[in-house]
Amino acid sequence: MSDAIIILTEEPLTATDVINITELYGPDDDVELVLLVPADTKRHLLVDVIDQLTMLDLPAVLRELREKPDTATIRAEAQETLDSSLAVLTGAGAKVTGRVADGDPVASLTAAVTDSGARQAVVVTRPHALADTFRQDWATQAQRKLGLPVLHLYSDSGFIGDS
Repeated sequence: MSDAIIILTEEPLTATDVINITELYGPDDDVELVLLVPADTKRHLLVDVIDQLTMLDLPAVLRELREKPDTATIRAEAQETLDSSLAVLTGAGAKVTGRVADGDPVASLTAAVTDSGARQAVVVTRPHALADTFRQDWATQAQRKLGLPVLHLYSDSGFIGDS
C-alpha cells in the first residue's frame, strides 16, 4: 500500500516546485501524490491589493481592482492549473492524481488528508504578506485543524513559509 502526500496549490507547479515536492520522499518509497487546486480561493479584495502592493506589483493591483471573473472563468483557470501541474509532476516520474476542489481550500485539504491517512500535507502558494504575517495562511490553518505539521512552500522558489 502506498503512502499519500496531499498537495494544495493555488499556482501552477513549476519545475522548482516539483523538485521540492519529490525530494520529500526517496526513490524507493511507494508514494502517491494527490493534488488539489481550489476552484475559488475566496480571498478578500483589500488583502489581495495589499499583498500586491507589498510585492510592488502595481499592474496586479490594477487587475485586482478592475477584474472580477465569473464562476466559469475561475473554474476553467483552476482546471488549467491542475492540468499543467499534473503534467509537470507526471513528467518528473511522480505517481499523481488530482482534482479541482470546491468550497473552502483548507477544508478540502484537511478532508483529503483525513480520508487518505496521508503521511504529509504540502501547501504551495505565492507569498501573502498579511496572511503569512498574522498566521492565517492555508498551511497554518490546516496545521491547526490536523494537528500535524504542514509544509508551506512558496511557489517557484526554495523558500519555506513559516507555518
